Amino acid sequence: MNRTLLLVLLVAALGAGAFFIFRMNNDGPSTSLVGADREFAVPREQVYKIFLADRNGNKTTLMRADGRWVYNDQYTVRPDAINNLLSAIEQIRMKFKPTAAAVPYMVQSLATDGIKVEIYDKNGVLIKAYYVGGATNDERGTYVILDGAEQPYVAELGSWEGNIRFRYNLTGDDWRDRTVFGATVENIAEITVEYPKQRDKSFRVNLRAGKEEVTPFYALSPARQAAPTPGKVEAYAAGFEKILAASFNNEYRDRDSIARQLPFAIISLTDKAGQTASVKLFPIYPDAVLDVKTWTTTQPEGVTAYYALTQDNDFIILQNQAVGKLLWAYSFFYD
Repeated sequence: MNRTLLLVLLVAALGAGAFFIFRMNNDGPSTSLVGADREFAVPREQVYKIFLADRNGNKTTLMRADGRWVYNDQYTVRPDAINNLLSAIEQIRMKFKPTAAAVPYMVQSLATDGIKVEIYDKNGVLIKAYYVGGATNDERGTYVILDGAEQPYVAELGSWEGNIRFRYNLTGDDWRDRTVFGATVENIAEITVEYPKQRDKSFRVNLRAGKEEVTPFYALSPARQAAPTPGKVEAYAAGFEKILAASFNNEYRDRDSIARQLPFAIISLTDKAGQTASVKLFPIYPDAVLDVKTWTTTQPEGVTAYYALTQDNDFIILQNQAVGKLLWAYSFFYD
């Protein structure tokens, strides 16, 4: 009888111990338990459509089509932006389950600032839906909750430590590809550079049918009789391989008044498929510098950047460091 009682007490003690360990593992900062509401990751090869919506009314649809990602059925997506997002979608995982005391604050954060994320496969079937909220105090974790679930978690990426919300919260033009010119020498048919105030410096480069021909842009400008210096045409054309805008500035209040001005330069490129990209450049000069001793201002020389109007009526900013190498004069092609 005593032995039976001892066995019963031993089994009860072991059961209580197992339950205690279970609760400690389940509620503590690290856990090996995996439930359906803790699985957030989706392999990137399964992702064909991503829908994002925040509490401010911003909605974004990103779709994979013809080997590229498209934003809102209209614009090519910026490569680094979509890669950052796909990495997050693929690697996001639960870091820990919060304490019961922390849950109300997390739920409030997700309710007021959460970004809804919907992920679809190539057939348009919803794979996963969840909300991404704010960050923990140490910025090493991010609040997340599956759509329809009651328990929020703190998430992280498997290969990176930090707040992952920024990968999801781009809006508007921030998603768009910033490529202004992106053609290799072999794919360029023609380049024109027009300086409305300096007509003698304007020129046209013809690369059709293996030519390397440079002529004045304006018919009345005197033309050189000699051929361009060997290598200079190719060196110039190579500069068009990757020209990126610093940013889109379509909401700038003065864009219309600037666009009505006479541009400093108009650069156009036509590829061998007949597609043309062009920009009109308007210089941005450095701000005047105040000398506090004499209370006089001086205007630094040089242009730091350009406002630019594209063929698609986008208003962008181009740094001089990026576009300056394209601003040759006709005479530069000759020694």
